[in-house]
Amino acid sequence: MKSRASRPEDLVDQPGGGGLPGRLGDELRAELIAFRRDLHMHPELGNQEFRTTAAIKDRLERAGLKPRVLDVGTGLVCDVGEWDGVTPMLALRADIDALPIPDTKMDVPYRSTVPDRAHACGHDVHTTTVLGAGLVLAALDRQGLLPNAVRLVFQPAEEVMPGGALSAIESGVLEGVGRIIAVHCDPKVDVGRIGLRIGPITSACDRLEVSLDGPGGHTARPHLTTDLVTAAARVAVDVPALLSRRVDARSGLVLTWGRLHTGHAPNVVPQHAELSGTVRCLDLEAWRDAADLVHAAVDEVAGMHRAKTVINYVRGVPPVVNDAESVGLLDAAMTERRGSYAIEDTEQSLGGEDFSWYLEQVPGAMARLGVRPPGDTRGLDLHRGNFDVDEEAITVGVELFTAAALLAGGS
Repeated sequence: MKSRASRPEDLVDQPGGGGLPGRLGDELRAELIAFRRDLHMHPELGNQEFRTTAAIKDRLERAGLKPRVLDVGTGLVCDVGEWDGVTPMLALRADIDALPIPDTKMDVPYRSTVPDRAHACGHDVHTTTVLGAGLVLAALDRQGLLPNAVRLVFQPAEEVMPGGALSAIESGVLEGVGRIIAVHCDPKVDVGRIGLRIGPITSACDRLEVSLDGPGGHTARPHLTTDLVTAAARVAVDVPALLSRRVDARSGLVLTWGRLHTGHAPNVVPQHAELSGTVRCLDLEAWRDAADLVHAAVDEVAGMHRAKTVINYVRGVPPVVNDAESVGLLDAAMTERRGSYAIEDTEQSLGGEDFSWYLEQVPGAMARLGVRPPGDTRGLDLHRGNFDVDEEAITVGVELFTAAALLAGGS
C-alpha cells in the first residue's frame, strides 16, 4: 500500500479562526480508509501479524518516523517528536490482531480474503486511527506545533490470553510514558460519538478448564462406578450457583460454561469428562480472589460425586479501570473536535480487554468509539462474522487522538 509522500500541509487541514490544528485533510482521509480496507482483507491472528506489522512500519517510515518492531516479532512502538527524557509522554495504543472466525459479509469489496479469519472486533479501525494520528502529529511536529513527544503502540495478540499487552510492556513500550489512551469500536454507539466512563469499563476475563476422572463401567451397575455424567452435570449447574453465594453480588462474578464433553456410548459410564468456560468479574478485588473461590467450589461439588478433579485456571485480564483525569482528557478532546453533544455515558461491559495491563502501570482510559451508521437497524455486534463499521469513525478517532495529544502537552 505505497503512495507518494505528502507534504505536511497536505495531511492536515490548517485551523482557521482559532481551535486546535490536526484535522484530517481529504488526501489522508482517503488513504486511511484504503489502509483499513487492506487490513480488513488480510486479517492475521495474534502473534502472526507479520504483514500487518510490515504495512504499519512502511507507512511510518515514509513519514520520516523510526518505528521499532517489538521483541516478539510483531507489533511496533514509535515515537512522534523528540522525547526530552524527562517529560512524561502520552501513549496512543492500538491492537492489531484479528479473530479466527469467517467473514460473512457478502456485499463489500474489502471482505476478508483469508478463510476463517476476520477483523470482527474492529482492530483494523483501532490500528488505522493510531496510524493516522501518528501521521498527523508527525506533520504538526515538523511545523513546530507538537508540544511534547507522543508514543504510538501497535500491540499484537489482544485476543490471546493473557494478552499481548504483557509482551509489549516487557518490550519497554511504557518507558517514559505518563499516560495511555485507546479506543474500542462500539457498534451500539452512533458514528461521530464516543462513550466515556470513569472507573471500570470492561470486566476481568479468565478461562477455566476442568477435567473429571473416575472408574467407569456398565450403566446397569452405576453403583460400582463414579457417575461422571452426573458429576459433570452437577459441576456445570452447581458451581456457578455456589459462587453466587460466596461473593458479593455487586462484584458481578459470573462463571459461564461453553463446552461440556463426556462419554461415547449410551450404555457405558465414562471414565473422563471435561468442562471449559470463562469467569468474568466486574470488580478488581473480587477478581484477585476468583481463582481460589472457583477451585474450592469445583472440588467441593465434584467431591460429592467421588470425582477426581484437575483444574486449569488460566488468568486472563483484569478490568479496564479508567482514570478520571484521563477520561477528562478524552472528554476535552472530543468537545474540542465535535462538541459536548458527541459524548455519551457508557456502561461497564462484561467483555475483557488486555488494555487493562497498561493501566496496572500508568494511568489511562479507553473510550468507546461509535461505528454505527446513522439509521442502521441491523444490530451488528462484535465477534460476529458480519461485523462492519461506518468508516467516518476513522476520522473521528484520529481527530480525537490528535486533540488529546495537543491538550495533554506535558502531562
